[in-house]
Order: sequence, then C-alpha cells, then structure tokens
Amino acid sequence: MAQLIKLQDYITRYEWDTFRYPTQYIRLKKENWDRLYEKWSQPEEKSSEQFIQDQEQEPGGLLSKLKDKLLKRSVYSETIIESVEEENELPSTEKELKQQFLDHLLNFQLKWATSTVNHQSIIDKKYKDDPLLKYLLQRFPDTYLLMYHPVFTIKQAPIEADIIFISPIEIEIIHFVELEESAVLMAGEERTWHVESPDENRKILNPLISLKRTEKVIRSILSVKELSFPVKKTIISRTNPIMFSSEPYQTRIVDKMSFDSWFLGKRQLNSPLKNDQIKVAEALLGYCQSISIRRPEWEDVPEESPHITEEMEEY
Repeated sequence: MAQLIKLQDYITRYEWDTFRYPTQYIRLKKENWDRLYEKWSQPEEKSSEQFIQDQEQEPGGLLSKLKDKLLKRSVYSETIIESVEEENELPSTEKELKQQFLDHLLNFQLKWATSTVNHQSIIDKKYKDDPLLKYLLQRFPDTYLLMYHPVFTIKQAPIEADIIFISPIEIEIIHFVELEESAVLMAGEERTWHVESPDENRKILNPLISLKRTEKVIRSILSVKELSFPVKKTIISRTNPIMFSSEPYQTRIVDKMSFDSWFLGKRQLNSPLKNDQIKVAEALLGYCQSISIRRPEWEDVPEESPHITEEMEEY
C-alpha cells in the first residue's frame, strides 16, 4: 500500500520527520498484518478479548507500553489491528481479510496525512470516500510516496498541483482524465482537447497545462535544494481511448488500452526506499502549505517538546 505523505493543504507527520515515517509505516504495517493473520489462522489459540486483556496485565505488554508513551491521552492509542478487531468478526477467506486490513490501513493513512501528535487538520469527508485516492494507495507498493494534489507555496502564492508519485527511481506527475465510457479523447498541443461522444462533442482544458505547471514547481524546488532526480509527466485515462498523432514532449499518454501495462510496470518495481527519494520528498514537503489547529488536549504543553517525536513515533 502506497504511503500518503501529503493530502491537499493538510498537516502531515511526514513533513514533521520525513526520514522516520516511511520506514516506520512499513514496519507497523508488517507487524500488524503478521499479528492479524496469526490470530485469523489460529483463532482457537486466543480470542481477541483475551489477547487484549493479557497485554494489559503484562508489565511489558503492548498496551502497557502504549499507555506509558501516550501524553495526555493522545488519540493515537489505537493500532491498525485493533480497529480491525472492533468489527468483532473476521472474514472467512484470506483475500477478504487482506481487503479488510487494507481498508483499515487506509483510515490509518488518512490520520497520518492529516495530523501530528499535537496538531490536526479538518479533513473534508470526500477524501474518505475518494475512489481514486483509495485506488492509488491500495494498489501500489509501500515504497511509493503519494502527494495527492498538494498545495505548494511559491513566492507567497499557493499553487495546487497534480498528483505526484515519488518512487525509488523517479518523480511521476499524473493527471487523470476520465469521462463517460463512450467518449473518445482527441489529444493535441492546443489549449483544449476535443471530446467526441454519441451524445455531444465538446472541449476540455488540455491536461498538459497543469502538468507543466506542477513540473515547473517541482524542478524549481529541486534546483534550489541542489537535488537531481528524474521527473516525468503522465496523462492517464482508465475509461477512455486517447487519440493523438504524436505523444507530447516528455509526456506519456496512458489510455484504457495501455493502462494495464503501465500499472503492471509500477507494481513490478522491486526496490526499497532510497535515500535520494526521501530527500526529494522532504524538499517538496518543505514548500507545501499546511493548515491546522492545535489539539485542545495539548494546549498546556509547550509547542517545542523534543521528546514528543520519540515517544509518539508509531502513532
């Protein structure tokens, strides 16, 4: 499951410590899945309720350690597996279990992408049911870092960007164009693209315009930070064919006929997180706008508390 490191202009813990949380997420995911799978495959050994009770009573148990770490009853006391267990009944097949786990992991990701220990952003409910966001997170590897329409601040001006995927080998700026299935997109270099369908012919804004704007912002940030990393632009339609005489310069067009091939190539990338990749993510996050409020329960805690990151790193 890809990592949501930035969502619009919401505060994110990845900007708090970009080098810590990507590896922390991968470790937490594996630990929670292994533990959940063991409980699902060997249900007779111990019920969920008994497991939690034992952990509470055990001096060095998981929940005991959490309670010691939490400051002022932080909202991060809930682990991924506990949220799954709250449904009381685990699914009958491993495939269903994996999907249930991914769905709860999605909520966990949204929490990380909209809050830190002492600050939070008010998230628009639409993102919790955003099918594209869910697709991008649940279908790509853990080593892909996703910035979902981040808002950059350049020369004190906010600039909303396209979708940005930071993989171990490149930055890919993506613009999705998905219309009714009967429509055919006619791509060109003009300001508008033509849309032909049985009902009507119309025009839409050329997606290259926003792609180039996002690319310009990214390249300027990399230049300032003296970072070298490949940057690519991609236009995608999973629902429509896209007709063009020649592919735009340094831009890949992926339509409904070529999407599966593009997607498979992304999933087959077998590479761990890279140091340069994290540096790039940190640089981009440093220029992003973040709007948040201080949590009420943290009003009496000093704004600068260096021990907070260490104690709350998992939650």
